[in-house]
Amino acid sequence: MKFFSRWRLRKPAGDAETVYVTEKFGVRSLHIGSDTIQSSMRLARPNDLELAYTRSMMAFLLFNEQPQRVLMVGLGGGSVLKFIYHRMPWVRIEAVEINLRVVTIARLHFHVPPDDERLTVRVGDGAEHMVQAAAAADVIVVDGYDGESQVEELSSPAFYDACRGRLDARGVLVVNLWGSDRKFNDYLERIETAFPAGTLCLPAEKPGNIIVFAFRDPPGNPHWDDLAMKACQLEARYGLEFVKFVQGLRKMNRCDEKQLYL
Repeated sequence: MKFFSRWRLRKPAGDAETVYVTEKFGVRSLHIGSDTIQSSMRLARPNDLELAYTRSMMAFLLFNEQPQRVLMVGLGGGSVLKFIYHRMPWVRIEAVEINLRVVTIARLHFHVPPDDERLTVRVGDGAEHMVQAAAAADVIVVDGYDGESQVEELSSPAFYDACRGRLDARGVLVVNLWGSDRKFNDYLERIETAFPAGTLCLPAEKPGNIIVFAFRDPPGNPHWDDLAMKACQLEARYGLEFVKFVQGLRKMNRCDEKQLYL
């Protein structure tokens, strides 16, 4: 996903932690330490989900459509945070981002709202935050990358164990992985070990990202007909391609013509 724009807010100069913004054809993108796009926002629709992988992450709604608390590790440009904040007004959101520059740019250039009674954005280490005593979450969203790879502290067995410990009943962990990462199978195995109740993989519409959903409690073996009905309802409500998400779940998970097996 290399991207060269007509202008840059800040050009990298050999600093792996440099945070900068590019803009082209009405789309503003965030980069951290490389030309890889970490997050994008269409200026005409700043609260929509521009990138396919961010839309795919919302497929957790197929299994928990009324979460009350969402904990996010890794902010980026705040795309998923903004979508939940504006489209699901009953949800309380807490986001933890280790890089103060990312938080500053997300608020200055990507319309991430200020903290209020529903939203808290913290600057801190997400792995350390996960083991602290705090309110349980219904959904934990992990999208922790530096310029080139998954952050090791956010993909260790201990971290995934801590995520399971922070989830409430029927809670779901949502992890963004790169399918081309040489450690992809290791990461997936760690998640499956930490979440014996079941995991699912959803390839994003554009090849590259694979979203993993891990369940604290057994979700059963949902029938395709039930998932298709719920997908149509969610698609009408949120404008995301939930019907395609259901189709995508067939690609990497155990299933037959009637149902998914977890």
